[in-house]
Amino acid sequence: LSLLYGTLAARQRRSDAAHAGHAGLPTIVVGNVIAGGAGKTPVTQAIVGHLQRSGWTPGIISRGYGRSTQDCRAVLPQSAPEDVGDEPLLLARSTGVPVFVAPQRLDAARALRTAHPEVDILVCDDGLQHTALARDVEICVFHDGGIGNGWQLPAGPLREPWPRPVD
Repeated sequence: LSLLYGTLAARQRRSDAAHAGHAGLPTIVVGNVIAGGAGKTPVTQAIVGHLQRSGWTPGIISRGYGRSTQDCRAVLPQSAPEDVGDEPLLLARSTGVPVFVAPQRLDAARALRTAHPEVDILVCDDGLQHTALARDVEICVFHDGGIGNGWQLPAGPLREPWPRPVD
């Protein structure tokens, strides 16, 4: 099953990457190759803070995993977590920067840019495998368990083979 999963996932990533769209701004993708939490959200918070201190005006895009809606929408501090996802809501509240969610991250990026033309750099939370969004920098986050047993789902924790090129 792991080999089948890996084959199908690789095919999907190649197809998406062949048709990747760029958001028109420098784009940093934060993700992981491990299923489950690895600390992406705190890393995203730290990157956004660093960018702000360096004079950038960042915005955050995300799929909004776990939300009940499937549209493209802004994440406001008063948004309900079931509408936008708990991690995007945490990011909106903790960073104070514009956050948009959409099933296709490029749609979120376009909506964010339209609503907030002052934004000059995007940080994509949890988008490493979403290769339909072109990126300028990829950051892969691991928890202290590393790559586990080295197998892809469902026999192991990997979403894709490791190692793979990242920044």
